[in-house]
Amino acid sequence: SSSSSSSSSGSSSSSPADGCCALGLRPDSSDSSDSSPSGLNHYDDCQARSSDPADHLSINHLPSSILLKVLSHLTVKERCLCASLVCKYWRDLCLDFQFWKQIDLSGLQQVNDDLLVKIASRRQNVTEITISDCRGVHDHGVTSLASHCPGLQKYTAYRCKQLGDSSVIALATHCPLLVKVHVGNQDKLTDAALKKLGSNCSELRDVHLGQCYGITDEGMMALAGGCPKLQKLYLQENKMVTDQSVRAVAEHCPELQFVGFMGCPVTSQGVIHLTALQNLTVLDLRHISELNNETVMEVVRKCRKLSSLNLCLNWSINDRCVEIIAKEGRSLKELYLVSCKITDHALIAIGQYSSTIETVDAGWCKDITDQGATQIAQSSKSLRYLGLMRCDKVNEETVERLVVQYPHIVFSTVMQDCKRTLERAYQMGWSPNTSNSS
Repeated sequence: SSSSSSSSSGSSSSSPADGCCALGLRPDSSDSSDSSPSGLNHYDDCQARSSDPADHLSINHLPSSILLKVLSHLTVKERCLCASLVCKYWRDLCLDFQFWKQIDLSGLQQVNDDLLVKIASRRQNVTEITISDCRGVHDHGVTSLASHCPGLQKYTAYRCKQLGDSSVIALATHCPLLVKVHVGNQDKLTDAALKKLGSNCSELRDVHLGQCYGITDEGMMALAGGCPKLQKLYLQENKMVTDQSVRAVAEHCPELQFVGFMGCPVTSQGVIHLTALQNLTVLDLRHISELNNETVMEVVRKCRKLSSLNLCLNWSINDRCVEIIAKEGRSLKELYLVSCKITDHALIAIGQYSSTIETVDAGWCKDITDQGATQIAQSSKSLRYLGLMRCDKVNEETVERLVVQYPHIVFSTVMQDCKRTLERAYQMGWSPNTSNSS
């Protein structure tokens, strides 16, 4: 197979220190100094000469393409510290180029700049890398990686607070094919990084900038203006991103499908511009300080493909708004209303008017009672999940009855969630300790 030949050719030019051990994950290996040939063809020759019938039962007699598929389900660390040490054949499989095109190093504390430099110099076919929570990586390492991997398309680095503008600027400079940049929770990022992305990366489709507190409307407008193919844009608690940014992305990024502005200081005056997005399917408007019902209703009316709407923590959202959403949201499947100003009438309206909504979360809505929970369960043909967490006017006895009457619906309360967790624990073999404590 092509995978087999690539592994063979790759291993013929790679030492055991390449690939796996280059990650800096170096357990002792008693056979690492063995000078036997390491290519896949060598194993095939040995296999052909074997006369022991038991040898033919070995997993290694499977086609290399199947073994590669099996190994693809392991993490980088599992392949390096475990699978690659089984035998030379497996080591060569673990060096296959396909495993070094998409590299997930998230959470590995051994990862540092030296490692990224090694990856950059030895594996220049990298198309995707994830370094989230890697505290030992700095701008120098990312810059080196970017300069050696012009084909990089996806970059994820959540919670890397030590990284700044220079890493993203290097990526934008050297990797013009970038389609995904997720850099949430990077405090040091500023508009300079976004401007460079906007000027160099016109193929960008997926950007996550949540909790990047240094970016402003200026950077967002530059990003929107230069990235017309954006399909996903998520921001969260970006305190200097306002209505100007919302208007810019709505005007310049017509292909947007997923938009999130949770906790940003935007208002209805900005949100109303989202009505221009004909492909919008997911909209996250949690905790918007000045969001009125009329704006939400207009967005639902105009965005006909909208399938998921999150309005949690918006205390102005009321029953009338939810009723219009239920009537007009012909494609809507998910509606999140946690801590909104709704009553039983909202739930009753969803059950009465919507034939598509499957998920409703009305947690912490203190005016929801048994009546609303019962009537939406009775009347809705599409409902599959109803969140009632801390709806204290809904009696647990009522929920127990609904669970029995409508087994196709998952009802979420503190008690019901605890029961499901306990049931899963039993299924996994857990048993309570019944021994008497002294």
